[in-house]
Amino acid sequence: MTHTTPDHATRKAGGAVVPVLAFAGIVVAVMQTLLVPVIKDLPQLLGTAPSNATWVLTSTLLSGAVATPIMGRLGDLYGKRRMLILSLSVMVVGALVSAVTSQLLLMIVGRTLQGFAMGAIPLGIGLMRDMLPRERLASAMALMSSSIGVGGGLALPAAALVAQHTDWHALFYGAAALGVLAIGLTLLAVPESPARAKGSFDHPGAAGLSAGLVLLLLPITKGSDWGWSSGTTLGLFGAALAVLLLWGVYELRIPAPLVDLRTTARREVLLTNLASIMVGVSFYVVSLVLPQLLQLPTATGYGLGQSMVVAGLCVAPLGLTMMFTAPVYARLSARYGPRTTLIIGLLVIAAGYAGGLGLMHAAWQTIITSMVLGAGIGLAYSSLPALIVGAVPASETGAANGLNTLMRSIGTSVSSAVIGMVLANTAHDLGGGVAVPTMHGFRVSFLIATAAVLVGLALAVFLPRTPRPAAQHTQLRASSEEDAALERAEEVLRGFRGRVLDASGAPVARAKVTLIDRRGRQAGSTLSGHDGGYALPVPSEGPYVLAARAAGHGPLASAATHAGDERPVELDLPLPGETVSA
Repeated sequence: MTHTTPDHATRKAGGAVVPVLAFAGIVVAVMQTLLVPVIKDLPQLLGTAPSNATWVLTSTLLSGAVATPIMGRLGDLYGKRRMLILSLSVMVVGALVSAVTSQLLLMIVGRTLQGFAMGAIPLGIGLMRDMLPRERLASAMALMSSSIGVGGGLALPAAALVAQHTDWHALFYGAAALGVLAIGLTLLAVPESPARAKGSFDHPGAAGLSAGLVLLLLPITKGSDWGWSSGTTLGLFGAALAVLLLWGVYELRIPAPLVDLRTTARREVLLTNLASIMVGVSFYVVSLVLPQLLQLPTATGYGLGQSMVVAGLCVAPLGLTMMFTAPVYARLSARYGPRTTLIIGLLVIAAGYAGGLGLMHAAWQTIITSMVLGAGIGLAYSSLPALIVGAVPASETGAANGLNTLMRSIGTSVSSAVIGMVLANTAHDLGGGVAVPTMHGFRVSFLIATAAVLVGLALAVFLPRTPRPAAQHTQLRASSEEDAALERAEEVLRGFRGRVLDASGAPVARAKVTLIDRRGRQAGSTLSGHDGGYALPVPSEGPYVLAARAAGHGPLASAATHAGDERPVELDLPLPGETVSA
């Protein structure tokens, strides 16, 4: 693993890096809700059947899910800024393709290219980790992670205003212009990260993951049209299971996988990703329910009779509150840690949905619900990248955050399918083939969101506790935080670093290196990277013992002394030649 310390990188990073990267994330998120105001009119606008028109939305979802983990890994290998610009460029091309056509096939092609840009979110988080000092990192990552909700929330009223007063193709010209602006600002203000992962890109792994995700998400998004018990739906689910299992076996057997499944299976990473699915479910429910409730005519007895633009403005506080939550998250996380902040966020979301059950009778009530949910979702979204970054080596930041972003996308996909089915099954038939959602359906949807949040809360409670930041400078814990220790080691120079080698001098990956102080107590622990590299900070000067152990090798103990200055002690750890049983 190679990683340039942030002290070096921050000398090249200006103050505009955070707002520029956050703006890029917001632009990318706009693609997800760009067509929401014209969803019901798409069949007429494209001259096709409603079942075909849904592919305009499904194609963006599928390409975004595929691109997110792949672009994260490419960024780790070849440069995160370079891949960010590539993602935005593909999005601009896709927006221009959609802007000049009303043909279904070309529109799907354009929307597929637009979804490709979803990889920008984890790339931006990775750039922030590589370049920003610790005191700025928490709030910056919080803003970048929340940008997917901020962009989605702000796009609703803007897109509604454009669609209501101009030709709907203007939506895509506007998106392309925003993309070009984001590219220009990135080129001017964001330096390339010097951090690079070792190894090569896993092409078979990328193909396998892409195939598995498409096979999984297709029946999730189209199951209500095809029938959940149809042969097509069940067959695709079965094929997805088979492909993803084979992909997992392959990834475990190669030295430089697209996704390090061993790291992903660790408790802190696995539970964070599962909680991300639940947060994704809860985020999308409010985006589906409130606009419909606001626009239903008052003749239904419960509809609020608002225009498309007013409905968008009532939901916009969801995104605005998420954006303003970032600095609040930074203070809470600095004091209590991201695990506690995630729990607080989930509790606020649960309160928002529970209270929202009784706040559906006036437009101003939906604004309150949007604000409360925005605060909770903002805290939860902000906590997720911090938990991931604290649990994986720096060389895997892009890929790991890409996978986490993918989990959120899967959550929104599941939410869309489930809530769409609930609203359809509880709709009231007005005759003539016209059916409208009912208040019962809206409330059931809110209850489903509340249940998802409670599942996420249970997962968050079982996340390992991390020491408070004030204590991290005097005591470095290992066990479940051994990778967090590696992160801290990369952000301070004082300590020990080197490589774990076998008898022939070849690097040994995933060897456990433990730091023991003069009293025989463990002062830190980490795992070596793919290149055998390790880094461990020291709490104070003095003598230490570094113990290394890896499967198939005998243990090693090496004594060393650190003088307490800011220079690292370079110490390679050659494991004995004899082998032992794992």
